[in-house]
Amino acid sequence: MSTASTPTRTPVIAGNWKMNNTVKETETLLKELIPLVEGASAAVVVCVPFTDIKRAAQLTKRTNIAVGAQNVAWADKGAFTGEISADMLKEAGAKYVIIGHSERRQYFGETDVTVNKRLKQALSKGLTAIVCVGETLLEREGGITEQVVKAQIEGGFKDITAAQTKKVIVAYEPVWAIGTGKTASAKDAQDTIAFIRGVLKKRFGAVSGEKLRIQYGGSMNAQNVDELMAQPDIDGGLIGGASLKAADFARIVKFKA
Repeated sequence: MSTASTPTRTPVIAGNWKMNNTVKETETLLKELIPLVEGASAAVVVCVPFTDIKRAAQLTKRTNIAVGAQNVAWADKGAFTGEISADMLKEAGAKYVIIGHSERRQYFGETDVTVNKRLKQALSKGLTAIVCVGETLLEREGGITEQVVKAQIEGGFKDITAAQTKKVIVAYEPVWAIGTGKTASAKDAQDTIAFIRGVLKKRFGAVSGEKLRIQYGGSMNAQNVDELMAQPDIDGGLIGGASLKAADFARIVKFKA
């Protein structure tokens, strides 16, 4: 299977389960998924609710599926009610973590400043971070998509070094395309992700910027994955609803580009 990514960029398909699946439901889904994604050329990740991490890690041991979390605290420990530390995530078996998802920004007050703090903590503990950026429909219609994502990158990656980006994946998720069934055209997604890569190259240098993997996170599904993954700068997907159905997620993981 050919991929659009360069030889130095292995595609990564990450499922974001959001607030779905009890431990029992996690067992059922993963037992169905594991054989379906065996042998995939893309890296496969499932980002599950905190309560599911330990069981998911047990079930996926010795498979090609890695487990991730959906958020991480910016502190080691302390009076941060409701937060989960990086050490807690690692102990439970998480290797990846999503940071700055648009739903965290929209509903829970996440900002570029807090994204930056969480990113620094995740990297300091050896977790691979999936950092989300993207514009709202109003911003897109206002013609300021590039301005918005550039500011999110500059703020979210403040004081991060080029060497640290080896453990970072960027997810471009146009907010208006998340959970709506709408998706940017393959060309629109490629154009914005190419712009993001240009910003990263200026920030971290041409070599590091070229190696950084950039996912598309706006309603990628079994129907549009092949066209999206055929684009030269799209290195995978951050998958929402489709990751909750084993057959659909497996089809995305085994895209044909």
